[in-house]
Amino acid sequence: MSKQLSDRINSVTPSATLEMAAKARELRTQGKDIIGLSLGEPDFKVPDYIQKAAIQAVNDGYNSYTPVDGYVELKQAIITKFKRDNDLSYEAPQIVVSTGAKQALYNVAQVVLNKGDEVILPCPYWVSYSDIVKLADGVPVEVPTALEDDFKMTAAQLEAAITPKTKMLWYSSPCNPSGSIYSKEELRALADVLQKHPQIIVVSDEIYEHINYGVTAHASMAAFTDMYDRTVTVNGVAKAFAMTGWRIGFIGAPAYIARACNKLQGQVTSGANCIAQRAVITALEESPNRISYMVDEFKERRKLILGLLNSIDGFKCNEPEGAFYVYPDVTAYFGKTLNGTKINNASDFAMYLLEHANVATVTGDAFGNGNCIRISYAASVAHIKDAIARIKSALG
Repeated sequence: MSKQLSDRINSVTPSATLEMAAKARELRTQGKDIIGLSLGEPDFKVPDYIQKAAIQAVNDGYNSYTPVDGYVELKQAIITKFKRDNDLSYEAPQIVVSTGAKQALYNVAQVVLNKGDEVILPCPYWVSYSDIVKLADGVPVEVPTALEDDFKMTAAQLEAAITPKTKMLWYSSPCNPSGSIYSKEELRALADVLQKHPQIIVVSDEIYEHINYGVTAHASMAAFTDMYDRTVTVNGVAKAFAMTGWRIGFIGAPAYIARACNKLQGQVTSGANCIAQRAVITALEESPNRISYMVDEFKERRKLILGLLNSIDGFKCNEPEGAFYVYPDVTAYFGKTLNGTKINNASDFAMYLLEHANVATVTGDAFGNGNCIRISYAASVAHIKDAIARIKSALG
């Protein structure tokens, strides 16, 4: 019997974050004490008021298939959230609820891209962007950025990357993996370039919106009236509400794109989980101030981990303004041999830390920037201190 798989799946690169997490779990089963700083998963429990809403939904008998694009009440909560937090005005036909923001991104790529369409990705970018684009027969176009510029693409760089084949621009702000945030002025400069290229649709991934440390205010591309009709705003509850396993994401989009995503989703997964949707109604209707305690804790951890990393020769860090990652440049170690292991690139370095420091991180190669590694500080203070001490010792 033939075991040949499709060219499509053979072209896909496994998610580096999930792959590293799997390796860490495997080593733990072998008895090794691995500290995981690879996954972007808050270590807080889901807020009590959201848990209670989920329990109430169970008691109220919610157990049936849900509307493909989400419960009406949840879509209204999302509309209210967009207006309250982002000054974006959407109507129900422009909202689609999906099984996580990752599915929302996948849907958009599938319904917008044709074979050969180019998608501009400022580097570093979230690990799945490139392969999601490839699965839609699109072509990722990587635009390198520099640590000295806080890993943000300039208007000149965007202009230089645009070709007649350019169909989309995807970015996240706050950014995974760098924690960088585009200011309103920086987004306006990008929008001014895009005005000369009306065929380009923007995906603004704002999943880390509320994990913002107050240096740069959050801004949405769709808030510009001349970009509203060509921007898809992606968000969800995984990060800010510590609900990674509940799998609820959503988009606010031009109605024709939302209808297409609804059509596609109806043939793939249908509607998202009923209990999770009911809980998210409560999460979004409540003030974001109710989750500020998590942001305050992440801010303290950021200060801690930056101080510890900056004490290690060879690590070069900027100060992230949001999310819960640091993205240090580790090129000082390239070409060196540590404990008999030759370090040629960031992937070698991340693997060295796993094997010799028992700390799981993620190679920057997976994010389109091979000079860095991503370290999550969505971990306890004790684990952060222990992990960085191990890294420092392993690097001698």
